[in-house]
Amino acid sequence: MLIAVIVALAAGTYGFRVAGVLLRDRLDLPEWARRLLPVGAAALLAALGATAALTEAGRFAGWARPAGVLVGVLLAWRRVPFVLVVLAAAATTALLRVLGVP
Repeated sequence: MLIAVIVALAAGTYGFRVAGVLLRDRLDLPEWARRLLPVGAAALLAALGATAALTEAGRFAGWARPAGVLVGVLLAWRRVPFVLVVLAAAATTALLRVLGVP
């Protein structure tokens, strides 16, 4: 059963990717839609990141996780190496949780 699900998801993913390449010249979008596609992708990515950073099991995750994410965002914005960004964000979250911040 699990193998069938994995194969179905892989086939669907491949189908979407192939459809994009094959239909690129056949699908004519209006200019306003072409301008909004990159914005829509960025908004979807931001919403996914906010959901992952702020919620856990459908509820607020507490203040430690968003604080760690904020530290990571600030360090990434300052162009700190990625490994240090991840370590600093995780350390911030862990330290706040050790101190009793939910």
